[in-house]
Amino acid sequence: QVQLQESGPGLVKPSQTLSLSCTVSGASITTPYYYWAWIRQPPGKGLQWIGYITYDGDTYYSSSLKTLITISRDTSNNRFSLQLNSVTPEETARYYCARVAVSAEYLYFDSWGHGAQVTVSS
Repeated sequence: QVQLQESGPGLVKPSQTLSLSCTVSGASITTPYYYWAWIRQPPGKGLQWIGYITYDGDTYYSSSLKTLITISRDTSNNRFSLQLNSVTPEETARYYCARVAVSAEYLYFDSWGHGAQVTVSS
């Protein structure tokens, strides 16, 4: 059974860089055909897709965030990471990593981490 665990600082100052990692167990992040995603949920709001990295290393980002984010992976340690630059308090949210299953017709999230709360504040 695949398990995902987010890790990173709970508090980040405005204008700094937020870095989160997701360690995966029970599955390899290079196994076709799965993608590995980041999603967040600001307080009182719905889920927002941030982006994902594919099993072969390609990345796809939300158009609203693509100039600020980088998703990368460490295949040796079976983990992938999110870097969000120049954060503002609006980036305060619970950040989730998840696995995306890819079929011929659609994509769907089939496994989630528990989430990591990140607060942007001075």
